[in-house]
Amino acid sequence: MTGGPTDRAVLVERPGAHRLVTRPRPEPGPGEVLVRVAAAGICLSDREVYEGRRAPGYVRYPVVPGHEWSGTVEAVGPGVDPGLAGRPCVAEGFRSCGTCERCRYGETSLCTAGYAETGFTEPGAFADRLLVPARLLHLLPDGSDLRAAALLEPAAVVAAAVRAGGPRPGERIAVVGAGTLGLLATRWLAAHSPAELAVIDPRAARAARALDFGASAALAPGEAAPGAFDLVVETAGAPGTAASSCLLARRGGRVVLTGMFAEGATGIDPVHLSVSQLELRSVFGASSAAWADAVRAFATGLLDPAPLVTHEFPLERFAEALALVGGDDPTVGKVLLRP
Repeated sequence: MTGGPTDRAVLVERPGAHRLVTRPRPEPGPGEVLVRVAAAGICLSDREVYEGRRAPGYVRYPVVPGHEWSGTVEAVGPGVDPGLAGRPCVAEGFRSCGTCERCRYGETSLCTAGYAETGFTEPGAFADRLLVPARLLHLLPDGSDLRAAALLEPAAVVAAAVRAGGPRPGERIAVVGAGTLGLLATRWLAAHSPAELAVIDPRAARAARALDFGASAALAPGEAAPGAFDLVVETAGAPGTAASSCLLARRGGRVVLTGMFAEGATGIDPVHLSVSQLELRSVFGASSAAWADAVRAFATGLLDPAPLVTHEFPLERFAEALALVGGDDPTVGKVLLRP
């Protein structure tokens, strides 16, 4: 390919089929920036995209995946502050319209103009570079650890869950699930001085990791007492964890569902919900405000995702990297692609 600079990208052409392509380097249009990718995380949603299990309407093939990423602004388009060039950054994934009722209310992850998200319907970060609207950027301090910053997307989801749950000092808190979201939530909730912070996961080795992130106890599901917690933050998205999380909350307690559930998940008992007078919230992605919370926590050192990263691969080894995600190996944490 000739006629100008080129970039590489992992293109998922259809479920189960991908290739590493060389394409003309994107050029930023009005209101856009071109970001050189430093690191991009792989999560279960990316595996769902590859395997064709993502819900219809929430992916558009062919697609370059990659919604968890960090990088450096390399070029700006017309109408964008040229001072952004050279700045380390992350960016919100949802391409919210900014003008609908939900956006004007600050709930940008619930934009009613139609679903559009980097890495699912728009080209993502499993590439050397990507284009994003400048209005979605969140700048990082110079010298930031961009390897760790690639986890600010799941950190923003956790920030949304913490906003929804409203933890108070001295409360008894449970986190269900000890994956990336669960461990980030544990770190964040530990900063709210809980009297008890239990992490519940059937995988003992993964649950034990939470002790290094501020948990006071690592429990198997059967070891957690029903009705023992003021706040329960569910992060696993397993078939039964929505219902079981509600059973862990005390009467009048609060439950936040953060995991992404698939068809066939166990329903929540409406009798228990009403009799116990539970406050139940769910989280889908992260609003601009939650992103700002996550970036601030990262910049001030309150939240350091770096210990979660266990594996790094070049773009050429995408298939090998993807195969590690979602398995039972307790030594596998967050897997990154490093263009």
